[in-house]
Amino acid sequence: MINMLMLDGKKSVSERVVYDAFDLVKKTTSTNDVLTVFHKAIENVRPHMELKARRVGGATYQIPIEVRHDRGMSLAIRWLRTAARSRKGAPMAKRLSDELLSAYKGEGSAVRKREETHKMAEANRAFAHYRW
Repeated sequence: MINMLMLDGKKSVSERVVYDAFDLVKKTTSTNDVLTVFHKAIENVRPHMELKARRVGGATYQIPIEVRHDRGMSLAIRWLRTAARSRKGAPMAKRLSDELLSAYKGEGSAVRKREETHKMAEANRAFAHYRW
């Protein structure tokens, strides 16, 4: 998470943001174990299906494929980062903690992104036979 959040190689700034966000999550929730909140938020955002573009003949089809666990984790952290950065009007630690808490509850823009991805994969299920 720290490395994904880092900008311009400033790891110490990224570490401070992540640990401050974890402190804010600890203050906000009743639980003392912030890592369980973090892991649950990641699981709520992690996609199980995604679309890949395949060119068959002259047409391009969006083909649903299953997401490997490590790619799903990477996408989830990336979506959480993007959603936290898109929130405005607060320090990054506060924005990240708010996004983690909303993902923990199954809400927020990162979870909405996963739902949209799953919905698109379901809509294009008819093209699954082009998968190879």
